Amino acid sequence: MKKPGGGAVKLNGSHLGSLHVFLVAARHLSFSRAADELCLTASAVSHRINRLEDELALKLFHRMPRKVRLSEDGERLFAVMQRTMDELSEAVQERAHAEIAGQLTFYVRPSVAQCWLVPRLAQFTARYPDIQLDIRVGNESIDYRTRKIDLVLCYSDGHHPGLQSIHLMNERIAPVCSPRYAETHALNGDLQPLDHCTTLHDVAAWDNAAFDAEWQLWANTTGAGVSLARRFLTFDRSDLCTLAALNHVGIAIGREQLVKDRIARGELVLPFGGFVDTPHYGYYLVYPHHDPMPRRLQVLIDWLVKEACTEL
Repeated sequence: MKKPGGGAVKLNGSHLGSLHVFLVAARHLSFSRAADELCLTASAVSHRINRLEDELALKLFHRMPRKVRLSEDGERLFAVMQRTMDELSEAVQERAHAEIAGQLTFYVRPSVAQCWLVPRLAQFTARYPDIQLDIRVGNESIDYRTRKIDLVLCYSDGHHPGLQSIHLMNERIAPVCSPRYAETHALNGDLQPLDHCTTLHDVAAWDNAAFDAEWQLWANTTGAGVSLARRFLTFDRSDLCTLAALNHVGIAIGREQLVKDRIARGELVLPFGGFVDTPHYGYYLVYPHHDPMPRRLQVLIDWLVKEACTEL
């Protein structure tokens, strides 16, 4: 780094505090949220960032109304600092018997978070009480350059170029509805009445896919050759489709890992037969390459894989 006049900028102890403020602000992409974590005011965070930018002769953030985003220099500095923090954490915990500690940001699709992950979390937190999991849910694509996400659990085909991908679980699908809905519409294996039903669609099942992609996948896989119902409702979460089906709104595509307990309790039924495999699709753990792999991330991945194995 050089000053505008051409002299090199040498980091010293006085920069460390401001760099920490930058690291927190970059992780949150919010001065106000960084202020909450640092017990400062948002104006104090902004002042520290401005001073750091002046001292380093770098523009670290683009300021926009009500939000900020990292500049190219900000992304580069954030990546270096995050990597350094991971290496420092590993150095502190390098002994085999050292406590595994630290924060992990885990991004999960809403349906699998509610129906599969969250009910199991007590086991992980009991085993690793010093790991702070920051679980975020959503359907948007993740830009690892601008968001500090350590691990993503998604429903996909496992193709994530430039990232590490671990297959976690297979998935199978089938139409599901409430027993009352099946009885009302005489659904007993015959596909003909489907034309007079309401189908429920998760429009965010996969990126860049049609709103009825899961229904079409089921129809193509089973060879049903059936026209889908003219009446339909759309959601952006599979668990909301399931909730609507539970409340007699229509028929949803149920993912076996997420609805099998409901079926076992008799809350949902399979009106057109059992589950079918979804070629190429399943649940994957996705994360950037690490060298070395942080221990706290490795134990989370290992625990998730072990939990998934119990489903087989």
